[in-house]
Amino acid sequence: MSGSRDRIAGSLRLTSLRLRLVVVFALVALTAAVTVSGIAYWINRDAVLTRAQNAALNDFRESLGDNAGAMPRRPPCDALRDTAGAMANTTQRYEVVLIGEQADGSRCEAVSDPEFTLEDVPGALRSAVAEKRPVDAVNKAPYHLYWQRITVGGEPYLVGGATVIGGGPTGYMFKSLAPERDDLSSLAWSLGIATALALVGSALLAQAAATTVLRPVQQLGEAARRLGEGKLETRLRVSGKDELAELSRTFNRTAEALEQRVAELSAREESSRRFVADMSHELRTPLTAITAVTEVLEDEIDSLDPMIAPAVTLVVSETRRLNDLVENLMEVTRFDAGTARLVLDDVDVADQVTACIDARAWLDAVELDADRGITARLDPRRLDVILANLIGNALKHGGSPVRVSVRTRESAAKDEEPGGKPGEGPGEDELVIRVADRGPGIPEDVLPHVFDRFYKASASRPRSEGSGLGLSIAMENAHIHGGSITAGNAPEGGAVFTLRLPRDASHLAPEQDRDTNRDTDTAPGPDGGGAHREDGR
Repeated sequence: MSGSRDRIAGSLRLTSLRLRLVVVFALVALTAAVTVSGIAYWINRDAVLTRAQNAALNDFRESLGDNAGAMPRRPPCDALRDTAGAMANTTQRYEVVLIGEQADGSRCEAVSDPEFTLEDVPGALRSAVAEKRPVDAVNKAPYHLYWQRITVGGEPYLVGGATVIGGGPTGYMFKSLAPERDDLSSLAWSLGIATALALVGSALLAQAAATTVLRPVQQLGEAARRLGEGKLETRLRVSGKDELAELSRTFNRTAEALEQRVAELSAREESSRRFVADMSHELRTPLTAITAVTEVLEDEIDSLDPMIAPAVTLVVSETRRLNDLVENLMEVTRFDAGTARLVLDDVDVADQVTACIDARAWLDAVELDADRGITARLDPRRLDVILANLIGNALKHGGSPVRVSVRTRESAAKDEEPGGKPGEGPGEDELVIRVADRGPGIPEDVLPHVFDRFYKASASRPRSEGSGLGLSIAMENAHIHGGSITAGNAPEGGAVFTLRLPRDASHLAPEQDRDTNRDTDTAPGPDGGGAHREDGR
């Protein structure tokens, strides 16, 4: 149901291709229909009016010559009235006005219908009818027949007039053009209806064409969306041999190649992840034995030969480093495999930071700015890993004193965030922990990479005391809580790492893990799991 609504809404969007196709088809059809209808109307109008006009004028000319031409030069008024009535009694059904001069010099106006008089004849037409022109080779008669279309009482009329050649009365006729007007109105209505039908037909045709063209496009878009969501088995049904069918075939071939490629990469990644996990697991047994031996050697180092003691010291430190690396690799494989879980507990953040510092003998090198009583429901072990990495990294590369501040959303919003912008304060129910040192800071070209695995800021120093995984593990632990870590430089100098965590991560932990029991994962060593990392500092 929602899919249908989405399709309808998409079809009605002003920017949708379907609507644009319908509009273009409709405009083309409307333009063509209006043009053809207009031309047809004017051609028919001219033909109808010309035919009616010529028929009436020819009949009037003949009737005037036959009837008025046979009268004396100064006919009596009664004779003019009879002649006007006789001239009007034709199949053309026009009214006649005759003007003649009487024997006593007076003028007589005879009409066939009292509704029409000489006053209804336009003055320009009367002047043209009364004008006598010289006869020559071009003009063979002194008087001519003239006509004009007028409106009388809201009705259209054809008015024609002429003077009898050789002396005689002047006649005018009034021919009603109402039948022709009605015929032209009917024609206009017919053409208008035809135009509307053409418009509707074009819209339906456009809809059909748009559906034919856009349905495969919509299916392709839906398939691309499913492909983007990771459903690599998505394929399109192909029918026909047109361009759209070829596009669907190309999509299917691309999706098949992508699925195969992703399967290969996933297999390789899984194999690599399994290799690292298996290797780390297999190394733990011999490392345990080696660690035990190195601890014994370390206890006896004072009694060893001075020539052997440096070698024993090196073996002890490297064994511890190898042990940290194995533990970090196992932690990374848990994140990559998606098996890392939160085991939540109510934590007093200030106590947690103090415990982390105290366990690593950093009390003299770290300044803590945290109010007691700030509690959060987090995974204490993972929070300890994050703090150990951030503080250990600051001590190694920035030097003491390192300042650790703990704030909630309300108090942190009042502090100035290095590199921050107005309005970018922490979110609601958010815990903010900042770790700042007094060192040279982080180079700008290194900042985007400080959380990358095994990233080395200097290619000339490929070997470092740490594993190179500490900050990346800290970031992963922040992400699993629904938080983040950002790195920047303070205006007064030194690097600042800002940890943001929700004060309650219960919604991110599986239901069975929302208790106070500790998990069985092995925590990183006392140095925070690779806290000593050379990340561009």
